[in-house]
Parts: sequence; structure tokens; C-alpha cells
Amino acid sequence: MKTEILYLSYDGMTDPLGQSQVIPYLAGLSAKGFSITLLSAEKKENYTKQKESIQLLLDKNGIKWVPVGYTKRPPVFSTIFDIWKLTRAAKKIQRKKNIAIVHCRSYISAFVGLTLQKKGCRFVFDMRGFWPDERVDGTIWKLSNPIYKLVYTFFKRKERQFLEQADAIISLTEAAKQEMLQWQIPKLTAEKISVIPCCADFNHFDYRKISNQTSADWRTQLNIPLNSYIISYLGSVGTWYMPLEMFDFFKVLSISKPDAIFLFITKDSPDSIIEMALKKGISQGQIRVQPATRNQVPELLSISNASLFFIKPVWSKKASSPTKMAEIMGMGIPVITNSGVGDVDLVMHQNPTGVLVEAFTLEHYQKAVTQLLAITDKKEIEVQDLACKYFSLEQGISIFETVYNSLDK
Repeated sequence: MKTEILYLSYDGMTDPLGQSQVIPYLAGLSAKGFSITLLSAEKKENYTKQKESIQLLLDKNGIKWVPVGYTKRPPVFSTIFDIWKLTRAAKKIQRKKNIAIVHCRSYISAFVGLTLQKKGCRFVFDMRGFWPDERVDGTIWKLSNPIYKLVYTFFKRKERQFLEQADAIISLTEAAKQEMLQWQIPKLTAEKISVIPCCADFNHFDYRKISNQTSADWRTQLNIPLNSYIISYLGSVGTWYMPLEMFDFFKVLSISKPDAIFLFITKDSPDSIIEMALKKGISQGQIRVQPATRNQVPELLSISNASLFFIKPVWSKKASSPTKMAEIMGMGIPVITNSGVGDVDLVMHQNPTGVLVEAFTLEHYQKAVTQLLAITDKKEIEVQDLACKYFSLEQGISIFETVYNSLDK
């Protein structure tokens, strides 16, 4: 008999994150013989546009999907309402399917996990980072506001409860695991915590699958001269990324490479990106902004000489694993990033074409540019092998399988 798994995600499957960081894992686990029901909170606009394609994908992989609506406003109360909706749906599924394991992605879903654990399910807390502290570090919750102070204190208390009562814990980084083990939480042991970073599908992110003609076509479409040096940035420019500092780095690069182009592979507004570039004295002609489907992302990355991303190195980020790092390395492309985030330093010190920026200063940018331009051989095979060592989707699926099997006894 197949083990019945209920997977809860407060991120929607019609969101890019759900498609890159949930569905591929669940498809692999379904193929290994687990019976998976997926319960997710879906944003109305994305769900309307993509529900049919996601439903087909999940049906193809034998995954039962139960979507509920995501509530955006008002703050706090909308989240409480969503927890109620998820709990009600989860209880209904549990009664119908005799769920053995409830796998909760991040903190909001974990409230439901505690409820189902009381009904005999084993509870996996897949924490995805130090969420309450991320809200504070990202200035989403300002502790000067007494309401947010209360909310933060509440979630830190629940965090300890999740960590103590979970039957298994998934951490994105070794750095976060070691941090938590110092918190002296009852029942929290090293054996209870498995580390699975944000992985990538290296069948999809594979430089060998992109033809020279495809790359040339993108250069033509983007009006990029043949010999231009291209730095890419992949993904949205949101709370944690540092576009102004990235533009400062690009300005230093432009001294040595006057023909350099900064390509943003993003669905963000081109106007906002160009506005930031102009403020930093970078001409609009040096910027390209191109939205991409998942299938187009490897194609666009393939025209990069290197790919850049800076992340705010705040305390909460020691629990973060940047998905884009795995995807870029899978393409064999040199990575330029900063230290002080998750296990990034550990990986980058082994990356033969990795460029690690120690501080956001002109001196460190100049040092990094010198190191970058000294790379004459991309060493794609070595970079992809390192990516597979740390970030392979198959390895992540295998660890999840081990965790599930250890609980189904």
C-alpha cells in the first residue's frame, strides 16, 4: 500500500516558485511510489491564467491537487483566515485518505501540521528559512509598530514549538541547522534536521542543450552586438536583492568592458530597472530587460558571459538558499555574488569560476572585476559537476524519500 502524503504549501502552484520548487520534487516522489495530495493557496490572477496547465502537469504525475484561494488583505487577519481555510481542507483530506505524513512548507502551513499531528499524522516542518526574522530584516514587519512586535513575538514562540514538536525538519542550509542546534530547544537534535537546499533540474538547466543558433537568435532579438560582454541577472528584483549595488559593480566592469550589457531576465517593470540604472549613471543602451517563460530561461542565460546577484547579508539570510545560484551553475556560467548568505561561501570557495564579493565597496568591486576578467575558460563541466554535488533535484528527492520512509514505521 502506498504511503499517503499531504503536502501543504502557502505558495501557489500557479506561482513561479511553486513550479520550480514544489512540483518537480513532488513529481519525483510520486514516481517513487508515494501517494501525494497537494494542498496550496492560489492567487486569483495566477490561478485563472494557469490552472489548466498546472492541473494537467499534476495529473500527468499522479498528484491530487486541492487548491484554495489566497487572501491578500487585510494584513494578519487575511493570514488567519487562510490558515482556517487550509486547516478545514486538510482535515477533510485526512478523513478521506488516512494521511500518514503531513509535509508543511514554511511556517503558515505548519499551523495545520500541528493540528493534523494531533490526529495521528507525522509532521514534517519544511521551514524554508527563518521566516519571522526575514519579515523583520526585510522591513515588512517594523518592530517599532506594537502590532508587528506582537506578531513577531508570537511567531518566534510558534517557531520553537514547530521545531520541538515536528517529527522531522528540513533546513535549506547547513548554516541554519548549526544555528538552530545552539538554541537549546527540547527534542531538537541534529538527527532530526535534514539539509536540502533549493535544487535545480539539471535536465532543464543544461548548457549542452542550447544550440549556438538559439543563443545567436536571442542576441539578435535583444539587439546585442556580437562581441558585447553580457552580465545577466535572473529573477525578480524584490525585497532581498540589491540592484543599486549591482549597478555599482556593473559600472566598474564597464571601465574595462565599455561594450558591456546588463541583461535582466525578469518579469519586473523595465521602467523601474532603467530608472535605477540612470540614477547610477548607466545609459539605457547598456540595459536589456527581457521576461521569460521557464523554457526560455536557460536560453537567455546561455548568452551570458557571467551572471550576477547580490543578496542582503542580514542575519536571517543564513537560512536562505538562492535558487538562481543552482540554475546558473547548472548552465556552467561564472557566478558573481556576495558572501554572508546561507551556504553560499562554502559552495563559492569550491567554484572554479565563482567570484565572491566580500563587501559592497569600490575596492572590492575592482578586485572582483579583475578576478572575473581573468577567467578565460568557463569550465562548464566542472561548474555543473559542483552544482550537481550540492543542488541536484534527484538528490533532494532522495533525501525527502529517506525522511518519509523513516517516519512511515
